[in-house]
Amino acid sequence: MTTAAVVGLGKIGLPLAVQIAGAGVTTWGVDISDRVVDQVASGRPPFPGEPHLEERLAGAVGSGALTPTLDIAAAARASDVVVVVVPLVVDAAARPDFGALDAATAALAPSLQPGGLVVYETTLPVGTTRGRLLPGLTEASGRHADDDLFVAHSPERVSSGSVFADLRRYPKLVGGVDAASGERATAFYRQVLEFDERPDLPRPNGVWDLGSAEAAELAKLAETTYRDLNIGFANELAAYAEALGIDVAEVIAAANSQPYSHLHAPGLVGGHCIPVYPWFLLAGAPELRLPRTARAVNDATPDRVLDRLAAATGGLAGRRVAVLGLAYRGGVKELAFSGALALVDGLRARGAAPVVHDPLWTAEELGTLGFEPYELGTPCHAAVVQADHAAYRTLGPADLPGAVAIFDVRRCTPPDGWGTVRRHVLGAP
Repeated sequence: MTTAAVVGLGKIGLPLAVQIAGAGVTTWGVDISDRVVDQVASGRPPFPGEPHLEERLAGAVGSGALTPTLDIAAAARASDVVVVVVPLVVDAAARPDFGALDAATAALAPSLQPGGLVVYETTLPVGTTRGRLLPGLTEASGRHADDDLFVAHSPERVSSGSVFADLRRYPKLVGGVDAASGERATAFYRQVLEFDERPDLPRPNGVWDLGSAEAAELAKLAETTYRDLNIGFANELAAYAEALGIDVAEVIAAANSQPYSHLHAPGLVGGHCIPVYPWFLLAGAPELRLPRTARAVNDATPDRVLDRLAAATGGLAGRRVAVLGLAYRGGVKELAFSGALALVDGLRARGAAPVVHDPLWTAEELGTLGFEPYELGTPCHAAVVQADHAAYRTLGPADLPGAVAIFDVRRCTPPDGWGTVRRHVLGAP
């Protein structure tokens, strides 16, 4: 396969397009944003923080191997393979919103080459590839699966900040709507990806054809929902440990010394994946009980943190409380479903005056997002550390003058040296 298009030049799609282009495949990168296409055309990433992307993108664009475009039809017409990585989000009722995915499918389908391969990397509810996207492609293109159209699902399994490393590290899961589609998708990814040796895996590393689109869809939802369930259990253990007057971190470390225990740490759940994908799983299987329970537990954790902080400070009403870390996790300038958002809302509901600090955002950017910026070293009554940024590993009382308590959700601040400031963590008295 010599030509490919990647639809969606976001934090996952753009590095993937660069990877494909670097493997010797002439690649078109498609996006609906003029700004994104213009920046990519100049060889500059439209977002910061992805290691090796800047230099690899400049090389791919400079050599002509990667061409960004707004014209999805032209890109599909010129490509042997079209990889779709556009967002699928949930609405206010936690239902999947297929608007962007349906629009991309309708736009590319009429221009597909005979015998073309379409691979959806967007994480999907089980049955979406076969039951929704395949009919959309066949109706708009006039082509038919296992004849002159090949369709597969291959869920992205990478994280912002480590995309290129993750592409090498994790097996690429593939599932076609038929055997021929699975075989063609497998061949494509073996052509464009390189893998680290992983002797610990139960089958050879590389591309794993799971035999059906449904199996590939479910595998991605299972691995992500597992993490939500695990964190939910850890959060319940943390509450129980607090009541017992013991430290859950010691309990978890002891339990995990047995090789069949893999307990996660308690905390706030954020990001594009873990708070969202359980709802995709439930969209196809609403009878499942554990995912819904874990979502309820994890969604309630910010309020539990604020309850403890209120008890430690004698109440939060009228108090200036600093939320340290807007990002959903340390080192990544992203706020998708960040626990900070729930903390700010909860503080406002309790009559507090929340202020926000994050070393990755300027004060002007924070203000534009609707937050009152906070500067370390200025007075506050209390603080919550929400993201484990490296800058917070040396935090001390001089950074929070006037604070009577700090609640470190991530356990990333120094445990000692706080003087009269009471330091609290999840899962410990």
